[in-house]
Formats: sequence, structure tokens, C-alpha cells
Amino acid sequence: MVRHLLEGVTLLPGPQQQPSTTDVLLEDRRLVAEGDEARRLLPLAPVVRVDAGGCWLAPPLVDPHSVLEDPWDGRAETLSSLAAAAVTGGYGTVALLPRAHDWRDRPERLKLHWPEPLRLRLWGSLSLKGADQDLAPHADQLATGALGLAGDDHLPPLALLESSFRLAEMAERPVLLAPREAQLTRQGFVRERVEGLRAGWPLDPVVSETLPLQTLLALGEAHPSARLVLMNLSTSEAVEQLRRHRQPPPATVSWWHLLADSGRLDPSDEGWRVVPSLGNPADREALIAALAEGLITAVAVQHQPLDAEERLLPVDQRRAGVAGHGLALSLLWQELVVGRGWTVAELWQVLCWGPAALLGEQPESLILPSDRWILFDPAASWNWDGGSCRSLAANQLHWGQPLVGRVRASGLMDPADWCLMG
Repeated sequence: MVRHLLEGVTLLPGPQQQPSTTDVLLEDRRLVAEGDEARRLLPLAPVVRVDAGGCWLAPPLVDPHSVLEDPWDGRAETLSSLAAAAVTGGYGTVALLPRAHDWRDRPERLKLHWPEPLRLRLWGSLSLKGADQDLAPHADQLATGALGLAGDDHLPPLALLESSFRLAEMAERPVLLAPREAQLTRQGFVRERVEGLRAGWPLDPVVSETLPLQTLLALGEAHPSARLVLMNLSTSEAVEQLRRHRQPPPATVSWWHLLADSGRLDPSDEGWRVVPSLGNPADREALIAALAEGLITAVAVQHQPLDAEERLLPVDQRRAGVAGHGLALSLLWQELVVGRGWTVAELWQVLCWGPAALLGEQPESLILPSDRWILFDPAASWNWDGGSCRSLAANQLHWGQPLVGRVRASGLMDPADWCLMG
């Protein structure tokens, strides 16, 4: 057994709890004691002392929706590589959408698991094979362990949604739907703004989001007992629509839409091709403001890995998506905490506790003893490259660039991978 004493670390125990600076004792990867109790246990066995001043010890993050199409033989990502990528970025829970080569629409396809302490959650499918023609067996999926039901990255036909909500087999489980009408996008992939026009990209009109959002809000009013959740809001108009609604449903936003916009990216940068389309600076500011006020509930990674061959295609010919579990916390800390003055608790609300509540789970707290913790050092400098990235995905953002802020250790990973002294 290896013991570490984290000296002067700042604890973020849980929601509605004040941070405190103390010493924490680890035995192997388990958090066993803090404060006076940690110091009382010190003489019992040798201990490695670690100066953790400036670091934060907090519950692991929760990703409410991402994509994994081929868990076993994927060239872009597998179940094990996704787990490694999640751990690198401090994510302890990841919920997967039903989209896959073998669409996860039946109980026998909802058998994916991660070993503890990692947690894998699976969304069941609203329709068979994701084809939006017939309803999938909702009750069977939920009985097998699906956390709720989800569509693909666009709005299913209204008739199918009405049938699903009237059947009401989802009961109190969430139903995750994207306010996006694919036919209205005109195959554009940058929002129709001045910045998109200047860049010369194919443009996606705002109505491809606002019209289906209007439909979903009306559907939610017609079926108030259903737990509707909006997936990946992306425009300032959609935010205003939600703000004017009497009882807006919970909503998510992709982490990348909080960091990038069509006025910020160089034409050669990775990250232009995402669904929903990337907006302009005003869209990004509106999304951040909605997140700060609680109008948007949670930040999703919406991890959509591509393999190296597909990554070589021109940006307008490849599938949409970016990888993100290893980067989200570091980059959002810089943007929101350092750049905008958010508190650490406010950041954890949208990356951990809000997503957990959206999935129908209890928000996590640091309860001793526990291996569900991460140690984040906001001042650590490191490089995002093959030595630090555990994902197989070729569509990594900021590849080869220096970053500030990283997860130094966690109960989710092998202590051999910790970098406590770096």
C-alpha cells in the first residue's frame, strides 16, 4: 500500500458546500481521511508528502451525452480507449447516445459496462435503428438499465414523438431530443452570420434550430409529465426562445460551442465541422450567459471521434464532430474561471452536478472513503500530444499545443499514471 498526503489542497466537497483548504490522506487510490483525522493516521505507515497548494480536490465530472459507434473494434475509439480518455480529463461518468453501427435500440445491445469506479450510462433509443419510422421497445430498454430515451442529432417526426409521449413508457425518465431540422440546414455547417459569410463556409440558417425548438417547447407543454431535455443548444435566438418560455425544460450545450465561434477560428483550425453548427461570437456569449444563469443545465462533451483516414478528408466532406474528454476541463477553466471570474463551484455545477441531475442521478460529493475524486492543478503546464492523449480519435483539438491546467491524479486511474510531483 502506497500512502500520499496532499498538503494544502483545496476541497470542493459537493453542491452547496463551501470549499476549504486542508490536508488529505490517500491510501493507494482511495481518499481515506482529511484534516485532523488525516494527520492522526500519519504515524501508522510511511507516507509520501505532496505539496498540493493551489490544487483542487473535487468529485469527478459527468458527461451527459457522447457517441461511441463501435465499442469493440472501432478504429476511431473503443470502449477501453474512451474510458482512458475520460479519466485523463477527469470524467468519472459518461452517458452514451444510442447511435452506433449496431444501433442501441434493444435490451441485448445495452450491455456495455465499465469497471468501477468509472460509470458508463446508456441512453435508450426513441426509434428502431434510429430511423425515425417506428418506436423502439421503450419499456424493455428502460427495464434493462437505459437511463432514458434519446433521438439522433435532429428532431424526429412530430407524429413519432406524439406517439411516444402518449404511450408514456418512459415514465419519469428523461427524453433527450435535439432541436435541429436537418432539411433546413441546407447542408451548411457554419451558422448564417456575417462571420460565416466572410469565411466562405456553407451556411446553416438559424431557423434550422429555432423552428424545431418551437415544436419541442409546444410538445413539452402538451405533455407536462414528460421529462423533456433539449440537446445541444447553439444559437442566441434559441436561448431567447427558451428564456421567454414559461417553464423551460433542461438543456445542454456542447463544450466546444462555449470556446469557439466563427469569429475566433482560423480557416485551417480543427473544430469547424460540428453538429449543431458553430455560431458567431454573439451566439457563444449568449450560451455562456444562459449557462451562468442556469437556463442551460449542463455542458456535454458530445464526443464524436473520427479515425485517421476520415480525418484526412476535406472539412466539408467528413462527418461532423470533435473529440474532447481530455481537454474540456482545462480549456473551460481558462475560459470561465480565469477569463470570466466564475467560481470553481459554478464550473462544477455545469460540468458535474447539473449533468448528474439531468441524468436522474444524485449529485456526487466527496464522501470518505472514496475513489471517486480528481485532483486538478489549474497552474500545471503541459503539452497535448501523443504522450498525454489516451483517445484513439484523430480529430483532436489543440493537438501539439501547450496547455495550462490538468488533472494530476484521480481515484479513477492507476496511481502509476499520476503526476503528483510534476
